[in-house]
Amino acid sequence: MRQKEISLNIRPIKPEEDDTDDHPLTSWNTPLRADAFEASDDEKVEQIEKRFREIMEILGLDLNDDSLKGTPRRVAKMYVKEVFSGLNPKNRPQARLFENKYKYDQMLVEKDITFYSHCEHHFVPIYGKAHVAYFSNGKVIGLSKINRIVQYFAKRPQVQERLTVQIGKELQRILGTESVGIVMDANHMCVASRGVGDTNSKTGTAFFGGKFEEENTRREFLNYINSK
Repeated sequence: MRQKEISLNIRPIKPEEDDTDDHPLTSWNTPLRADAFEASDDEKVEQIEKRFREIMEILGLDLNDDSLKGTPRRVAKMYVKEVFSGLNPKNRPQARLFENKYKYDQMLVEKDITFYSHCEHHFVPIYGKAHVAYFSNGKVIGLSKINRIVQYFAKRPQVQERLTVQIGKELQRILGTESVGIVMDANHMCVASRGVGDTNSKTGTAFFGGKFEEENTRREFLNYINSK
């Protein structure tokens, strides 16, 4: 099946819009309480295990069954140490930059970065591809670090708009340039597996800064990520 192309009519997200009254986000930062990291990861696992066991019991499941009795612990560890590990700033990737010795002054693109996240409204998966591009401001970043930055922000309860902005703003900060472009194309299980039950639709979001605000540069980027 031919992959659906990402078109130019994606509405780019501008972080300054986050504070308007009609925007669903309150900030491009993930909303966290001030005491979010007072408890250790192991303490959080213990607390979540207890509460998830209560949820399963409320649902009527028999936790004496061999298949179910370990589930509360597995879910707790998965939440804290895997799928929501991006909430903890200690897991933030430490990106090392290198001198742009080759004097490469064209767009650098890393496309088809697979990411998995979770919808913060229903705690079900969001998954898809991220496409990242930037123009060097004298420094370059190791390619694997781009993947790690995408994964770090994906591994938390999210909405796709915020995730896109967070990746874009982080790369701008690290690279010291506004010229960063992000396009994300994702499936939302909150749409596919519940509610309307639409398994075919995808959601596209974009972040364009610096040179990517120019139509020709955006078009070059989108043409490249749509190529085989």
